Amino acid sequence: MATILHEPAHYACPFCGIQRGQFDDHNQPTDVVGVTEDAFARIAPKRWPGNPGAVLVIPRRHTENLYSITPEENRAVWDLTRRVAIAIRDGYDCHGTSVRQHNEPAGEQDVWHLHVHVFPRYEGDALYERHREARWVAADERAAYAERLRARLRLPTSF
Repeated sequence: MATILHEPAHYACPFCGIQRGQFDDHNQPTDVVGVTEDAFARIAPKRWPGNPGAVLVIPRRHTENLYSITPEENRAVWDLTRRVAIAIRDGYDCHGTSVRQHNEPAGEQDVWHLHVHVFPRYEGDALYERHREARWVAADERAAYAERLRARLRLPTSF
């Protein structure tokens, strides 16, 4: 199966920009909670009602989707995803976690760099029924969650 790419020409990838020190309202250095050789994790700039402090785990090399990631990068992303899920469960005192990853427009991918969502889960939070209610969250609202996770992950936070 040939990989079909959807990112537009001259796409300014926000995840690659973070690694180059390019920031804006939705992407701040304080969002980063851990960096490994092949992946990094950051607090998501959007918040689902009832699930604050969700995290995105991202391969460092620009790769649009699951179809084009290398096996080594895939392992790095999933290893970090597991660590983040444990840190969320312990640091947020939540009841569980959920993990999601989207590919292509029909799969609701909206950033053209692979990323895995890790959500804190609480009894009755209705995450999947309320995902369209997600809203952008200011950096200062994201900071407390990032601090909790950095303390638990104990990973570098710079590139």
